[in-house]
Amino acid sequence: MDALAGLLDGPRARGAFLMRSVLEPPFGLRIQDEAPLTLICVVRGHAWVLPDRGERVRLGPGDVAVVRGPEPYTVADEPATKPSTVILPGNHSATLTGDDLCGPWDLGTRTWGDNPDGSTMLLTGAYQLPGEISRRLLDALPALLVLTADSWSCPLIPLLNDEIGKDEPGQDAVLDRLLDLLLIAVLRTWFARAEAPAWYRAHGDPVVGRALRTLHHDPAEPWTVERLAASVGVSRAALARRFTDLVGEPPMAYLTAWRLALAADLLREPDATVGAVARQVGYGSSFALSAAFKRVRGVSPQEFRTGSLAPA
Repeated sequence: MDALAGLLDGPRARGAFLMRSVLEPPFGLRIQDEAPLTLICVVRGHAWVLPDRGERVRLGPGDVAVVRGPEPYTVADEPATKPSTVILPGNHSATLTGDDLCGPWDLGTRTWGDNPDGSTMLLTGAYQLPGEISRRLLDALPALLVLTADSWSCPLIPLLNDEIGKDEPGQDAVLDRLLDLLLIAVLRTWFARAEAPAWYRAHGDPVVGRALRTLHHDPAEPWTVERLAASVGVSRAALARRFTDLVGEPPMAYLTAWRLALAADLLREPDATVGAVARQVGYGSSFALSAAFKRVRGVSPQEFRTGSLAPA
């Protein structure tokens, strides 16, 4: 498993919110849905993404923005346009005075807006809940990243636009997978640039990259620095020093964080048991996993599992 595959193994869309918005300027949408990760694609026209803090950006046709939540932000035709619509948790849309817009602005299957012939069309895909394995991914991303149409080539936006309005058997699964593919394509392009975090760039190192891939591929092995160093053909001291320099933490600290991230994601599965999860991620017993989990996250695996599976 490589770095990007490992990161994206958690935030697989499961019933993600996907919507095509057709709007006529002036428009201003206040996004307060608390989604941990949202993709915004412009099909036609333009829109500004205006975080409460940080740089505002203008999106044109083919541009994609990835917004890291849960902080609110605004999407508008121009920076000076005041929001008149608010998007709330549960993807409920309303006026600022609380009047419902879900019905009045319904333009068909997964299509919403104030004008069916509006000059601006946006595709929005929001991950509703963060898989815990994505915490490292979310921490690695800026609050807002943008890929412009002239900086990459991807056929997925037209495909998503074509599929988003269909109402066929299995359509939700199709859209979830398309959203995942689009996210992977965006992040793969973005991570190939200088903005990538140190641990991601470390995968290009012939020694540390092999060590990282080894840990990702088999986290349940009883790894020690000695064993890991032997597997990549260097001394213990050389691996420890090089790994820490490039990744920013020692090998075993990285492994612990990776194992606990995997455990947190597995604990979200309804039929998972703490014992089974412990074995999958390299802990010899439920007690050992519980002790490490509580030390790092402040709650026991069972408390975390109960909270993560509770209805929103």
